[in-house]
Amino acid sequence: MFVGLGNPGAEYAQTRHNIGFMVVDAFASFIEEPWTSPSSLFEEARARYAGIELVLIKPLTYMNLSGKAVAKRSRELGISPTRVVVITDEYNFPVGKLHLKQGGTAGGHNGVTSVIEELETANFWRLRCGIDRKFGPGELVDYVLAPFDASQSDELGRMIERGCEAIRQIAKVGPALAMQKVNTPGPSSGG
Repeated sequence: MFVGLGNPGAEYAQTRHNIGFMVVDAFASFIEEPWTSPSSLFEEARARYAGIELVLIKPLTYMNLSGKAVAKRSRELGISPTRVVVITDEYNFPVGKLHLKQGGTAGGHNGVTSVIEELETANFWRLRCGIDRKFGPGELVDYVLAPFDASQSDELGRMIERGCEAIRQIAKVGPALAMQKVNTPGPSSGG
């Protein structure tokens, strides 16, 4: 199960916090699967790819309650937390850098915190997508809820495509092996 973290609604669609939605939207488009609404908590797209059943999820609970949707659907489908990949923004990485890992802390990310709390484990996978750290003290919320800079559009497009490629690799060889390909250095942040 691939979970794109983000906030529902047009006003949030292009914001940095919604990179998870952007990646799963792009992958759903790639596999030509429509989004359905089996619950008020999430939208879902499902398909067979590389011989396995993929479930893409976009929580509709807003970021801070994302775990409610993840827990509900993973339990309904009998998907172990170790087979859940949460796609999220990471301000400690430059735009364009991706990093796949299993477990660890939430790193101050409220969406990831919610998933940990609701799954009652941190032992799921995270695909972290760089959004840069160009904000000062007290500016984090405004920064993540703002769109990417126009000057970052090329890097953003490449990062979304690399996120789709990460999903393809995970589906083909599993996340542990996919890490080797996904965790390549991203572009420098350029200051």
